[in-house]
Amino acid sequence: MRTLTTGTLAVPGATLYHEVRGSGPPLLLVPTGNGDAGPYEPMAEALAGRYTVITYDRRGFSRSRADEPVDDARRVDTDADDAHRLLTHLAGGPAHVMGGSSGAITALHLLARHPAAVRTLVAHEPPLASVLPDSERWLRFYADLYEIYRRDGAQTAMRFFRDRAGMAEPTRPPREFQPSPERLEAMLTRIRTNQVFWFEHEILPYPAFTLDVAALETVTDRLVLAGGSTSREHFPYRPNTVLAGRLGLPVVDFPGGHVGYVTHPIEFADMLIHILGDR
Repeated sequence: MRTLTTGTLAVPGATLYHEVRGSGPPLLLVPTGNGDAGPYEPMAEALAGRYTVITYDRRGFSRSRADEPVDDARRVDTDADDAHRLLTHLAGGPAHVMGGSSGAITALHLLARHPAAVRTLVAHEPPLASVLPDSERWLRFYADLYEIYRRDGAQTAMRFFRDRAGMAEPTRPPREFQPSPERLEAMLTRIRTNQVFWFEHEILPYPAFTLDVAALETVTDRLVLAGGSTSREHFPYRPNTVLAGRLGLPVVDFPGGHVGYVTHPIEFADMLIHILGDR
């Protein structure tokens, strides 16, 4: 493992845990719906030879403590502002940003809300049901998912979610890139604990978020819409196809499926390096 620096940043209403590794242009990896920096670690290690890679736990998840009640109506605003504060604190200037799943929604809003902070954004499969022509169907799906969670618990709801959203694929890195059993269990314990926060504060406001597409139209030269090469038929891939049509951009396929950055960390890192190039 490369030299790793950990720290915390006090922001309004929370304390954000972050990790920094490598050297070169800054690259922020915005966590997915599990909210934890850990799943990005193998890819972050692969990228750290070229970039100063910043990972963190999103507010309310894992080691990033929320110090005030969560305002669900402003969840995406708050997450985007947290990412901006991290970049101001750690990057010292515009940074590359990659976000997956919920992290891609945060990252897209970061670009729309704080464009000067972003050098290039790679948004990988944001589950933005709000942009789809059949948005009502998918927003109802998330409402039903929440009801299943409240009635039957997180584990039953997660099985329903993965089956219906086409996300039954493996979600762990290759064996050679997995952390030690102790560190792996610590990460999985954090993620299991995070499920409650995700169900209570994310599955309803995040897919329903109204993205400022007009703001993104002014920065399309900095935006890469990405999807998984094996997940084109699944729900999380579809929102980027709609955004691509509205913004005049292609969808760039990366190795693997919805969590290709976890299951194919080296191949995904190589593709990311190629895409970022000299941007």
